Amino acid sequence: MTLSRMGAWIVAFVVGAVYGVAGTIGQAAYWGWFPAGVVIAIIGAASIIAAVRLLTSDRWAAVATGLGAMIATLVFSGRGPGGSVVVPAPAADELSLGIIWTLALPIITAIVVGWPAPARDRPAS
Repeated sequence: MTLSRMGAWIVAFVVGAVYGVAGTIGQAAYWGWFPAGVVIAIIGAASIIAAVRLLTSDRWAAVATGLGAMIATLVFSGRGPGGSVVVPAPAADELSLGIIWTLALPIITAIVVGWPAPARDRPAS
């Protein structure tokens, strides 16, 4: 394990954490009746995790990106020190976009990490 590879994992984690904060804050946005915030957050998360995987050709960098986003979501979904709540609980009989966002991140990460490597990246047999 080289120092540059570990540095890439750290950068990937930070990138994921930054996007996790942005997605957690933006996921509650609606455009009329359409939950645009959570749709954009999920598409963006899938794009950033896939981009890290494709650019680095490293599954562990994609895992680091996904973990950064998941940890940021976990931290920012709770009640803050001043009592403020970024992701409020839904009213009774309403769908929680916060739960959808929280569950989408590990699913997206698992799909991107588990996706087979492109033929050009596979070792010759």
